[in-house]
Amino acid sequence: MPAKVTLIQAQKRSGRYNIYLDGKYAFPISESVMIKFRVFKGMEIDPELQMQMMAADDISRAYTRALDYLSHQLRTEKEVHDKLVTEEIEEPVIEATMKKLREMHLLDDQQYAAAYVRTAKNTSEKGPRVIRQTLRQKGVGEQLIDDALAEQFQADDRLENATAMAKKLAKRYQRQAFKTMLQKVRQGLMTKGFDSDTITAAMDSLDLEPDVDEQWDALVQQGTKLWQRNRKYAFSERAMRTKRNLYQKGFLMDDINKFIDEQVADE
Repeated sequence: MPAKVTLIQAQKRSGRYNIYLDGKYAFPISESVMIKFRVFKGMEIDPELQMQMMAADDISRAYTRALDYLSHQLRTEKEVHDKLVTEEIEEPVIEATMKKLREMHLLDDQQYAAAYVRTAKNTSEKGPRVIRQTLRQKGVGEQLIDDALAEQFQADDRLENATAMAKKLAKRYQRQAFKTMLQKVRQGLMTKGFDSDTITAAMDSLDLEPDVDEQWDALVQQGTKLWQRNRKYAFSERAMRTKRNLYQKGFLMDDINKFIDEQVADE
């Protein structure tokens, strides 16, 4: 049996209203839903119409929350879906909300992937593999990732970024043994997500060569610490341990022997 709207009361929250039927509170409603169903005082509402209005209001509230989440930055479909789940919104309402967002072109994983790759290429040190992994975690499909990487992060871009990163890493590890420095540069580029061919090309382009004086200074600095650390051992054991440690760090055996001979002379 239909009931009559006897009061439409504004809530403290802007855009929200309480609907009273036959003098009793019945349900809340958003302004957009109220306009959609043309709700007015004196209107008769049967149970089926009330359920339709309440369902529309659920979607309206979910849509508002999604818009708020999207207002800060682009999001993937998975991110928006997961956010609405945390808001304890039921799955049918989430699906209806997601459909509405797609129709309004507010959700577009293809656009998101392209923008993310473009930004990562220009502002970060991430290589393609790390970018792919991040987009996977955000729920973007493999084909969309492939398309975005192919369009936004081409071979020349990858080489340019990898070369800049290799130069930075080489400077960071320049006081290490040259062999160790090369290993750390390569490992760092792999960690950032660059492929093996790009890494090799980037390192070749820098034409890295050991600086004899820097290498000797680095060996003396690290060797002196090791020599002191091993002082509790007999001389031959001390020399062997120091040699082994320096060799493991990537220093050349001729330089290591020279350093040990100097310690022998000092002793």
